[in-house]
Amino acid sequence: METPAAVIVAIDGPSGTGKSSTSKAVAAQLGLSYLDTGAQYRAITWWMVNNDVDLTDPTAIAAVAGKADIVSGTDPAAPTITVDGTDVAGPIRTTEVTSKVSAVSAVPEVRARITDLQRSIAKGAGAGIVVEGRDIGTTVLPDADLKIFLTASPEARAARRSGELKGSDVRATQEALVARDRADSSRKTSPLAKADDAVEVDTTELTLQQVIECVVTLVEEKRAAK
Repeated sequence: METPAAVIVAIDGPSGTGKSSTSKAVAAQLGLSYLDTGAQYRAITWWMVNNDVDLTDPTAIAAVAGKADIVSGTDPAAPTITVDGTDVAGPIRTTEVTSKVSAVSAVPEVRARITDLQRSIAKGAGAGIVVEGRDIGTTVLPDADLKIFLTASPEARAARRSGELKGSDVRATQEALVARDRADSSRKTSPLAKADDAVEVDTTELTLQQVIECVVTLVEEKRAAK
């Protein structure tokens, strides 16, 4: 059998659209590597919190942007992330890190550092890779073979995220998501945006399985055309 063509797939969109679940499942199903770029921004934020960096001062953030050693595992079945050799997969999901990641990721020096890391990982993925984030199709991998932008209504996104965060308040979750969208869409460096050539998929009324099937079909079509 002929080996499928290697493809680089960029999946962008705001929180709660099903990005991570879809990206991991598609990568696993098609034998591709997987990269959660949001986890990298969370990881550098976690490092700064633990090193008492003043996160209200962009200059202080910029000064230490290159210090943390961040390593991302790309197995979709068991993605890993370490900072200076420490497993931070759990700690980076805390409310404290979540509330501060937009401020850290808005700093140009941080974005430049993490973007270089992401491009290096994508380049090294022999069979291809699914990379999920907020600026992959527009900034990180503008030449990706396939760009997908997932959307969903704020209400649907809040309900999904509240389901992940047991016991959380749906209204408060929705307000936090909208605030994060505003911060990510309005930052000067690499804002959250849909690439001109991206395929938009509205997941509001779709089950996760339907979204996965839709994206798998798009990737397979792209592979066949290469």
